[in-house]
Amino acid sequence: MTEPTLLIEFIGWTGSALCLGAYLLTSTGRLSGKSALYQAMNFLGGATLAINVIWHGAYPAALLEIGWALIGLVALIGIVRARIAAPPR
Repeated sequence: MTEPTLLIEFIGWTGSALCLGAYLLTSTGRLSGKSALYQAMNFLGGATLAINVIWHGAYPAALLEIGWALIGLVALIGIVRARIAAPPR
């Protein structure tokens, strides 16, 4: 296996771990689906999985992962904006 291919595989496995980890943590009640960490895990997981599936030419899966990442990014931006706009405690 070449170094670029090994790197892409590592990126894909990392993305899978992030998405599954986020789902596990929310499903067990340890993390809120509205938390910045959950959304960041989904954004990074989707983005890294998109890199992997594009590399492998799996374009339908790439569309799914890009959408997954964009949903996480938009939610994360919303969370950050709300925190900035909130009055200090």
